[in-house]
Formats: sequence, structure tokens, C-alpha cells
Amino acid sequence: MREDIEPIIFAIETSCDETAVAILKGKNKLLSNLIYSQIEDHKIFGGVVPEIAARKHVEILYKLSMTAFEEANIEPEDLDCVAVSYGPGLIGSLLIGSSFAKGMSLSLNKPLIGINHLIGHIYANFLEFPDLKPPFLTLLVSGGHTMIIMVKDYFDFEIIGETLDDAAGEAFDKVARILDLGYPGGPSIEELSRKAKTTYNFPKPLYNKGFDFSFSGLKTSVLYFVKDHPEANKADIAASFQESIIDTLVHKTTKFALKENIKDVVIAGGVAANSLLRSKMDNFKDQLNIYYPRLSLCTDNAAMIARAAYEKYIRKMFDDLDMDIIPNLGLTKV
Repeated sequence: MREDIEPIIFAIETSCDETAVAILKGKNKLLSNLIYSQIEDHKIFGGVVPEIAARKHVEILYKLSMTAFEEANIEPEDLDCVAVSYGPGLIGSLLIGSSFAKGMSLSLNKPLIGINHLIGHIYANFLEFPDLKPPFLTLLVSGGHTMIIMVKDYFDFEIIGETLDDAAGEAFDKVARILDLGYPGGPSIEELSRKAKTTYNFPKPLYNKGFDFSFSGLKTSVLYFVKDHPEANKADIAASFQESIIDTLVHKTTKFALKENIKDVVIAGGVAANSLLRSKMDNFKDQLNIYYPRLSLCTDNAAMIARAAYEKYIRKMFDDLDMDIIPNLGLTKV
């Protein structure tokens, strides 16, 4: 395994409603990192419509790829490999990205590398912090997943806790719909909460089994509160809900880290962009080393896929052209 080589990796991320491509040279030299957000295409429906997402990927992916090569000032033939997220995600969206990547791999005669989208989110922090190395603890928190993960090595993960029902980002979206705040819910609730007080006491599911999470009860509590108190201040409801969910995430993550004497704690996933989560995690900076990536690397992006692919490339962990997409892919399969 040679870490001194600098392969040029073209990466694709189309697991949901962002069309993203990136070109990475070596470990950390991003030559291009482009994202086309489909938020406006789905906003009127209050959430992601899988068929629309897949069709938009078909429309955008080739154009975005050509723009990436122009921005990086390289030709496709200069690539050393092609990487793509193969799960988890929406079936149609994953198929578009996977098919495009396989076509590139075949036509250019370059190796293909499939990347677990969840692992990609963890790897966003390796881009942000080049000196970061395992072992460390990760709170992976997004629209579809909420997990506390022990990263023992680059491809050795142990799930310490995970959601038993709704993911944190999913709870944000559902409560945003209850409050008529639109889609996506996380940014809407965060923005409204800036002007509000945490007036209402919603349950904080801190003490359920082990280090697992459960947010469905919190979401239901907000639903019934809104029905029973139509006069309540919407901004205060949003702020109170947000504090409950963030306090739960911070409590469980820091409790495990301090209990096991783990010094390095990484935050990953879309909800890692939440300013309240960052500020409350920062309260533990005298006891823990807290890492979270820049905002553009929190949401779905192809740079994180490329960075994970680099580690596979130097280990010669390549995939065949018959690689399947796995929409319900878990963390145990790299």
C-alpha cells in the first residue's frame, strides 16, 4: 500500500436529490467539486419525489461532469479511476450514477470503485482535517440515518448506537411540515429558531436502551402540542423542538466518548451543518477534540466519495462492472 501516490479520481454522488461530481488528486487536492441541488424541483411537493430526482440526474449528470473536467483542466483519459456511491439511497437515483460510472470505467478502461454513501460522510472530515486518523468516534446524523460509530480503522466500523425509528433529519422534516415551514425542514427550523426562545418543554429521549436513538415520540409530542395549542408561537415551538433533538444527540455522543475515554469525536452528515449542534458540541472542547467539516461537505457531495475512494484505490479494492446498487445498504459493507 503506497500513500505517496497521487491518483486522479473522478467521483459521482447521486444517492438522493443532489447531483454531484468531484475530481480529487491524491488525498486532499480537490480539482473540482460541483453540486446541483434539486431542492427547488422538490420543494413544491414537500419532500423528495424519487422519479423526479432520477430524471433530473439524467438531465444534469453529463453536463456537470464536462464542467468538472473543464474546471480541473484535465481530460477524462487522465483519470486513474472512477468512483460512485452504490448505496444506500433511492433506487432510481443510484442506478443513474452507477450506470454513468460504469460507462466511464468501461470506455476509459479505468478501475471502478463503489463507495458506501454513509462511509463517504465520515470521509468528508478527512478532507477537512488531513491529519485526522482513526481511531475516533463519529456521530453520523442526516435525513436518513442517525448513528454513533466507532471508527477503528479506515474501513473498520462498529455501530455503538442508531435510531430505532426516525432519523434526526427525518424528524426535522416532519416537524417542519407540522409547522408549515416547507422543505427541507432542517434549515427552515434552524432559521426560525434564531429568533425564538426555548419556551416549551418537549421530551428529550435521553435514556432509552443503551446509546440508541428514538425520535418518533418527540415528533408526536410536537404534533399534539400544535393541535392543542393553536395560539402557541411557531418560532418558539421550532426552537424548543430543535433543542430537544440536539441535546439528545450531544448527550449520547459525549457520554459514550467520555465513558470510553475517546478523545477525538467527528460529526458527519447533513445535520452536522446545524449551528446549535456545533455550538453544543463545542461546549466539550475542554474534554474532547471535536471535528466537523465545512458546510459544503456536510450535505451530499462527491468530494467525500472521492476521498473514500482514495483509500480503496491505494489498497487496490476495485469493483467489477457487475457491481450492484444496494438501496438499503448498511454500514457493515464497505
